[in-house]
Order: sequence, then structure tokens, then C-alpha cells
Amino acid sequence: MADGRKVRGQRSREAILESAVALASVDGLGGLTLGRLAEAAGVSKSGFFAHWRDKEQLQLEAVEWARRQWVEHVVTPALAVPKGVRRVLALHEARLAFYEEGVLPGGCFFFVAQVEFDDRPGPVKDRVAEAMNDWLGYLEKSVQEAVDRGELRADPAQLAYEIEALGEAVVTHSRLRDRPQAFSHARRAVLDRLRALSPDPSLLPED
Repeated sequence: MADGRKVRGQRSREAILESAVALASVDGLGGLTLGRLAEAAGVSKSGFFAHWRDKEQLQLEAVEWARRQWVEHVVTPALAVPKGVRRVLALHEARLAFYEEGVLPGGCFFFVAQVEFDDRPGPVKDRVAEAMNDWLGYLEKSVQEAVDRGELRADPAQLAYEIEALGEAVVTHSRLRDRPQAFSHARRAVLDRLRALSPDPSLLPED
């Protein structure tokens, strides 16, 4: 019986975090309220206090849940592609697919979180920055692997920054301008950049 309660409690916690990340992708972490979360997750308000001591702790765990979601939808699919320039492109394309499929109603949790917390010192800002640094570091490492394999001639930090900027741009452009064109431009921009920097462009698709 105790194990059953533990399982139900874990499921309730995960449902709340899933809803928190989805809602925060639209209204930000500061917009999370017990009422909205309880309704979205299908749990009672009293159930929250069994999992989190305060709102900041919930926000911190929402960031961690969003990181896990990013790994599941963006990083893991790209691992099926060989290391090198093709994996760099695969990471960008998996990110675009994550946005295009509407996994989150607001498009991107981290895009909203960085705007919300870039000028707010504290643990949540630090956790958001850590998550973003981990992602950019992984992207840079993937570029470095392509350089080491002779598949790219590039400064890994610079190219990772450019790919990240193009990935972020599609979040707003796809919602405020022509949606299909935004995704097409974001994909084409990175593909053209990689082909231009690769000694063997045939490793990459032409379009």
C-alpha cells in the first residue's frame, strides 16, 4: 500500500511538472499559479504542498523537467546520426521539429525563461543559465567532433553560437510571421553554413 501511494505521488508530481513547463512556455515561470496548475494537471491544490515547499522550488524543478524534455526530443534523436557534421545538422533539425510539432504551446520553455530571468538574480536564473550553457556546450562539442574528423573547418564556439541564434530566431518568427517560411529559412541557413564550411559537402543534403 505504501508503494502504491509512492507511485501515485510520483505520477502526480510528474503531471504537475509537465503542466508547469507547458504553461511556463506561454506565461513564464512567474505566471504559474496553484489554481491554473491544479486544473491543468488534474490534481487538488493541497497535493502541491506534498511535493514543493514554495513556488521557487517548483520553478527550479520545472527547469530540470524542461531539460529532460529537451534531451528527449532534441538530443536523443540526433544521437542516431553519426558523429560529425551530420550530427550537428541533426541537432538543429531535431530542435526545429520540436518547435514545429508543437510539443509546448508556447514553442520553447527556455526562450521564455531566459527573457524572464536574465535580469533577476537568484537560484532560478542560475539554473536557467546552467541549462542553456549545457546545451550550448554540447552543441559546441558536436561541432568540435566534426572539426576533429575533418568534416568542418570552423571555430566551434563561433559556429555553435550562430546555430543557436538561428534556432532561437525561429521561435518568434514562426509565431509572428510566416510559419512555414520561418522553419524553411532556419533550416536552410544552417545547412548552407555547414556546406560552406565542410571540405566534403556531399556529407550533407543539398536542400
